Amino acid sequence: MTSAVSVVQATSLSGEGSDCVVLVTSSLDLLSSINYVAASAPIKTAINDQIALDASAGKAGCVVRVAGVAGARVVYAPTGPLDRDYDDARRWTEAADAGIKRALGCGCSRPLLVVVGPPSWRSAALLAVVGALDAAYVPLEVREARPDKRVKLAQLAVLVAPAVLKLAQQLDAAKSVAKDIGGSDPERMAPPRVEEYVRQVFGQSSCVSVEVVSDDEELCQHYPLFSAVNRCAKGVERHRGIINECVASASGGRSVVRGAQQRGARSLMNALRLRQVEGALCVVRNSVGRDCYVADEIITSRAGVRVRIGNTDAEGRMAMGDVLARMKERALGQPDPHLFTWATLTGHCCLAVGDGYTAIMDNGPAREADVARTVQEAGDAIAEPVEVSTIRREDFSFHAGKSEYEDVLQCNNQPSSRTPRGHQSPAAFLILASGLDKHGRDSATPLKYSHVDIAASSGPFPGLPTGAPLMAFARAFSPELFE
Repeated sequence: MTSAVSVVQATSLSGEGSDCVVLVTSSLDLLSSINYVAASAPIKTAINDQIALDASAGKAGCVVRVAGVAGARVVYAPTGPLDRDYDDARRWTEAADAGIKRALGCGCSRPLLVVVGPPSWRSAALLAVVGALDAAYVPLEVREARPDKRVKLAQLAVLVAPAVLKLAQQLDAAKSVAKDIGGSDPERMAPPRVEEYVRQVFGQSSCVSVEVVSDDEELCQHYPLFSAVNRCAKGVERHRGIINECVASASGGRSVVRGAQQRGARSLMNALRLRQVEGALCVVRNSVGRDCYVADEIITSRAGVRVRIGNTDAEGRMAMGDVLARMKERALGQPDPHLFTWATLTGHCCLAVGDGYTAIMDNGPAREADVARTVQEAGDAIAEPVEVSTIRREDFSFHAGKSEYEDVLQCNNQPSSRTPRGHQSPAAFLILASGLDKHGRDSATPLKYSHVDIAASSGPFPGLPTGAPLMAFARAFSPELFE
């Protein structure tokens, strides 16, 4: 199901079966300190000779001929500087990604990845392997439609520690599931086909159970906000919405987690391979037609909150609200639970934090536990940057009902990118609509909740999805995997 690149452990620069070496390093001077780089002197000489001929090779990299290494060819992929205030871990993933793509452009299909970093960058090898695997990813739609393009690389050999390779492959497998679900074709990943895909990936697992809520009567009764969005789409069988629930049992404690796949959002189910969670994919198509929900409708949520619709384009929060309420109910019976919503929710997030960045914001109990900061630090370490936002009282005031008819206003009639605090206030709506406002710091039963807006980090459209911030969350909540 996932991208089929073959990854092998290498033991020398000859790289059995490899046709080139991709060298990722922050400094050529480090080569002599690595005992397995027997050909360090000729590699360094060849690259320096090329830089003397073309100074841009020092920053952009180059391809040089070196006898005695795999394919007699080295693709130099420099990270650039690492010591400036604004340099970060992405240097390693980006360099490896660029190096693999350069190798492909040279006609190589079996590269050997070599990573040489300073002792201060213990994670360099892991980051580089993850970047190389990102470059090797082939979209699901391409794999299915073009068998001749099923793989970009025939083989990827890596000269890193076995434990590093194992973790990188685990992360890549999880990210690949996220990328597949968040692909570019809405028909290929229409709701019923998401169910089909998830069952194929997790259905045979002994530690992951999969359940799907698709019965319309059940959806209407227990998930009325979701059902409002689904009302028009459900008349077309291949578009009918589903709520796909997965529960994974593994070591490392238990948490209750909530995710959304809406217009390309990444599946939180990817993390199921890494941590014990309960998760729900809310997959629904916001179709337009005679049965679609409309502005000024008042819909009572699962939590008994009367919601007035302000903007039918704010469907993501509608899809998540009732399932968040259900997870809230289940969380109350669990030890130290934590709820999350993940979604490509707002254009405002893209403006506020910039492309490539995830925004995370905590309710009171989560803020006391410093959850957002923990995820931010983890993201910095694993090359998936996260910005911390804050839910303020103005956000709750914005969504307060404006008349006696409703308790909560779903949205205004402007796009989020034109609305002040356009990515923070939806978190307040989700808290209000789900009844989580009854479980804040002042409650006898406080619940930690964090909203995660991945509109800016999920990848360009059209373009390849990223799977972010899966690795940041894995690093934050399963740090033992990275030790």
